[in-house]
Amino acid sequence: QVAALVTKLEGMGVKAKAWRSNAGNFAESEAFVNDVVKEFGTVDVCINNAGISKDNLLLRMTPEQWDEVMEVNLKSVFNMTKQVIKPMMKARKGSIVNIGSKVAETGQGGTSAYAASNGGRNALTREWAVELLPHGIRVNAVIVAECYTPMYDKWIQTLPNPSETLSEIENRIPLGKRMTTKEELGAMVAFLLSSKSSHTTGQLIHVDGGYVHLDRSLI
Repeated sequence: QVAALVTKLEGMGVKAKAWRSNAGNFAESEAFVNDVVKEFGTVDVCINNAGISKDNLLLRMTPEQWDEVMEVNLKSVFNMTKQVIKPMMKARKGSIVNIGSKVAETGQGGTSAYAASNGGRNALTREWAVELLPHGIRVNAVIVAECYTPMYDKWIQTLPNPSETLSEIENRIPLGKRMTTKEELGAMVAFLLSSKSSHTTGQLIHVDGGYVHLDRSLI
């Protein structure tokens, strides 16, 4: 998929290149960003979207599972942001978008590390929005509720009645009784990365059809 995207962008006349790196490893994230700067001259935007979930009840979760989720979901955000702000600060501009989950606010059950790591993303979004104000760098988050991704499919297939459960979830989403699409999430990310949102920072924006915040009586 990544290679196909690079080819598509190049066909549109856009310079594009893909790298494979472990964002949870500080040295690898540093080398990656250095390569990007060498190739493109600077960094203007960053989307922190890496994430995994080791669904397990608190009493069954191992310390190793906790550490793995924290490394991918939270440490990677610190590593990448720390590296990209260096060229951004020189240019005195930039936009960072962290992708988060409603689980940090609502809870779900069996997702302790996932919930905690996403709560950490939310906190860092607000903290960094303050810290990076003098450098003209904006930091926002897009909070996802119900979007059918490969990770979502993996989770729902572990349930006794996946199809029935999926239908029940969709019926609880106020706007349109359907899941949010990847394109709708992408459109919000593009907005936050662009100059169209030049006075927006420190926001946790829910693109979820009203799933989290609208009155439960709508169900």
